Amino acid sequence: MPKPKKKKSHSSHQSEKENLSEPTFNDLGLSEESLQAVKKLGFEKPSPIQAAFIPIAVSGKDCIGQARTGTGKTAAFVLPILEQIDHESNDVQAIVLAPTRELSEQVAMEARRLSSHHPCRTAILVGGRPAPKQIAELKRGAQLVVGTPGRVLDLIGRGVLKLSNICVLVLDEADRMLDIGFRPDIEKILRSCPAKRQTLLLSATLPPPVERLAQKYMQHPEMVDLSGEEISSSETIEQFYATVDNDRKFDFLVRVLRQECPAQVLVFTRTKRGADKLYRKFAKRLPQVDVMHGDLHQSKRDKVMKKFRDGKVRLLIATDVVGRGIDVSGISHIVNYDIPEYHDDYVHRVGRTGRLSSDDKGRAITFVTKDQGEQLTKIEIRINQLLPEYIVKDFSAYRPRTRQNRVIYSDTRR
Repeated sequence: MPKPKKKKSHSSHQSEKENLSEPTFNDLGLSEESLQAVKKLGFEKPSPIQAAFIPIAVSGKDCIGQARTGTGKTAAFVLPILEQIDHESNDVQAIVLAPTRELSEQVAMEARRLSSHHPCRTAILVGGRPAPKQIAELKRGAQLVVGTPGRVLDLIGRGVLKLSNICVLVLDEADRMLDIGFRPDIEKILRSCPAKRQTLLLSATLPPPVERLAQKYMQHPEMVDLSGEEISSSETIEQFYATVDNDRKFDFLVRVLRQECPAQVLVFTRTKRGADKLYRKFAKRLPQVDVMHGDLHQSKRDKVMKKFRDGKVRLLIATDVVGRGIDVSGISHIVNYDIPEYHDDYVHRVGRTGRLSSDDKGRAITFVTKDQGEQLTKIEIRINQLLPEYIVKDFSAYRPRTRQNRVIYSDTRR
């Protein structure tokens, strides 16, 4: 398959935009019903990924969209779906695959909001929820299905989800789905869909496994790449690093919180054990603190996320289970208590703040120990930006390196 054609990004290059007006939703090839829904939701102008991606997707072409989370990607593929499907038919005609229950539910909620002027029904198919209820949704008729690959494949196997009329398939957060081992399920679902269909792929990063998947299952896709410019933009996120000794991390975090006074802060740790340990320390000191990771039962995760969205939790300690796709507009700060193992994960973590749904700038602070300089460099290369150092007044987060004196032995035999 030929390499994707690169679509020129709708970026903020002043030399090109001085004499050009910014695109509006009216310029993107959307129907009057979609325009009314957008207006009702208060969307004033399309985000860069929406302005670049929607016209291609509406035309029926395959397209790859690369942009960080929180930039309006969901509307970028839902609006074209609403233009493509036959709303008078009860058949499933579009399917969106997402890596987590939380993201699937968020996408479905956004799809229902955007389809307020279309007679479109959306079904959510995810694990951790009663299957009979989801089967009943399908039997009532749903043109759009949003779900996780495992449950979608399960319902295909039961014969209750039929994909013979699929005209649009979307892989949302494709990199994350492959990260957590969904590739075999995704490929089975792709092979169950008609060959003649539109495939849309959205991802914050495009590692080789995602590129190989696109080459195998997409037809001459166009490419919209806004990943680098958006994560490095100082317009929405201020990013810092802080050199910290391991045994001073907790005290330093306490002082960061005192200095910043965040409205809501999301603190990332690498491990579930680390998240629990940090939570126990804070739970003794502060109200409105909670923890979230993959070992929690789904009902508990749902309660934590609801409290966080409602603002009842101000400090959430989490692993990367919530690092993708959760749109909580109140998050003012991200703290990487542990530097991400992979630099692409930095993009997803930091994307939790400064989101399109928020009016305020976000701040992201990454703790770096002395032996993690190479990892910091990889992050800076990834986002094409040198991070300034974050300083807490009257506190030393690390011990200065001590220089050993060389001992010169004299020859006493002389």
